[in-house]
Amino acid sequence: MRVMTDVAKTSPELSADLDDEARTIVDGLYGDGIVARKGAFPTAWVDRLNADVLAAFEEARGREGGAVSRGPERWYVEVHPEQLSGFVDLVTHPWVTKVCETVLGPDYQIVEIGFDIPFAGAKNQPWHRDFPSPPETYEQHRLTSLAFNVTTVDTTEDMGPFNISLGTQFESGLEFNHQQFPDEAEWPRYEGGSVYKMPQRGDISARSALTIHRGTANRSALARPVVVLGVDAPGAGHDELHDMMVTKAYHDALPEDLERHLHARVVDELVPIVQKHDIEGLVMG
Repeated sequence: MRVMTDVAKTSPELSADLDDEARTIVDGLYGDGIVARKGAFPTAWVDRLNADVLAAFEEARGREGGAVSRGPERWYVEVHPEQLSGFVDLVTHPWVTKVCETVLGPDYQIVEIGFDIPFAGAKNQPWHRDFPSPPETYEQHRLTSLAFNVTTVDTTEDMGPFNISLGTQFESGLEFNHQQFPDEAEWPRYEGGSVYKMPQRGDISARSALTIHRGTANRSALARPVVVLGVDAPGAGHDELHDMMVTKAYHDALPEDLERHLHARVVDELVPIVQKHDIEGLVMG
């Protein structure tokens, strides 16, 4: 089931002059489709992030288009960087920038920040990928986008952990429903090659959102928020699905090197996001 690619053959631009850390990153993302860094942040930092996420969720649920359903008792919310106190810490973390530069190139673009929350009663999602695969990936075996995930709580087996089918990021998916949802007859194959991820506060992962995955049933009484950071290689095009904004004061205070990577409009006043990226096949779950 797992597709292990030969990086030297499929992505020659990634094969030269890699240090050990970069080689581990490339091997993981081009092999399993996911890599992680344990203990990247202190738990106190994560607890502050969790408070920001819960506050942003309450605000989003109070207006139309603020939160979109990703299945029963499961929601996704996009936010502006200023709504999360740890945003700059996250996007400038050395491991995050190393992953982005190694896989997406020096001119990578940060295009999305948001969070997914499966509450008590969330069901198994259908196996899916987050968007159709581009030809650069299924023909040339080149990854053009990444999703970073940061859990804001310690994950346990009954909280609906993330389930990912390893090595599936290079399947074309042209025959999938909406090029995102494989036929139900194929689900046992994906489940057979899958693992459940149980990150703890402070951990961070990076994955190809094209790797087939699903959220699973939350049988606990607790919510399991996960912050999602979306990053593109130049020209990948996912910026068209998002509309991040920053105020001028916030923008002017950003580290200089971050400004060129942040794909966000500079505005006088933030406008709440009405989400454009709705994964239709997950709404009913």
